[in-house]
Amino acid sequence: MSKQFLIPQLTMFFQFPIVAKVTFATTIALNLWINPSLAGDPFRNSAPHKIGDRTEAAFQAIFQQGNYPAAADYLKKAISDEPDEPLAYALKASLAYGNQDLVSLNKYGKQTLAAGQKLMASDPLRGNLYTGVGNFLEGAVILLREGNVNGASKALSRLTKVYEYLNKAEAINANDPELNLIRGYMNLMLAVNLPFVSPDQAIEELEQNAAPRYLVERGIALAYRDLKKYSQALDYVNRALKTTADNPEIYYLKAQILHEKGKKEKSQDLIKDAIANFDKALTKKSQLPASLVKQIEYERNQATKRLNNI
Repeated sequence: MSKQFLIPQLTMFFQFPIVAKVTFATTIALNLWINPSLAGDPFRNSAPHKIGDRTEAAFQAIFQQGNYPAAADYLKKAISDEPDEPLAYALKASLAYGNQDLVSLNKYGKQTLAAGQKLMASDPLRGNLYTGVGNFLEGAVILLREGNVNGASKALSRLTKVYEYLNKAEAINANDPELNLIRGYMNLMLAVNLPFVSPDQAIEELEQNAAPRYLVERGIALAYRDLKKYSQALDYVNRALKTTADNPEIYYLKAQILHEKGKKEKSQDLIKDAIANFDKALTKKSQLPASLVKQIEYERNQATKRLNNI
């Protein structure tokens, strides 16, 4: 399995800009970076786990609003005020990955692992879950540092540990939505990339038990996009838009799907629609990472060239 695929699909749960080149349940409709004290567990509607308000606000800023400067501010406060919350370190690690900051990715990957292990005593489900995530992030560092050929065996040993700890979390509560969201993205990655894993089964498992819903719909849209099932992908990205209409990254994903569908069907109307959605994403480019803005602009230009050629 290539580094290009393995790292981005799994880190998608923590950071979405990588959607550009990857080939990885009720929405809380609150503006959480304005009032973080309202933050709650974004994964569970009942029996919430103890997750810090700052970490919750950062999670919502990234995935619901697509506002990375706000997320960075909240994560800085979360690391200070909620030092035992592994999700905060995992989010910091994935932002470092997006910025190609290997030093910070290594640092926060290790801190995710340490915080997950520390959480075992008070919350064994999330402790095992984030011990698995921490091992994944350390595997990502190995692949980035040593490359596919030299680092593959070491990274795969880390992946074995990932599943070991996810299985331990599953033994505690197989229906936990946070667990199923992370595991669901991993299974979709494998299903899209490996012929012996059923994509339909992976999609069904994610849809049944994971939350929040908008990330479930987003993940399934990604999977259908990579499977080149563009009508299904469009259906799910439109579902995600109903509850994350302010997030520019969802318009970017929709633009990608429309562009690919338009290429396949040689449809000017679909490509025009794709360009309109690229433009919607770019209206909020100030809240997106510069590298992602550059990628969106590039893909928009490609769509414009294709429209002219058609």
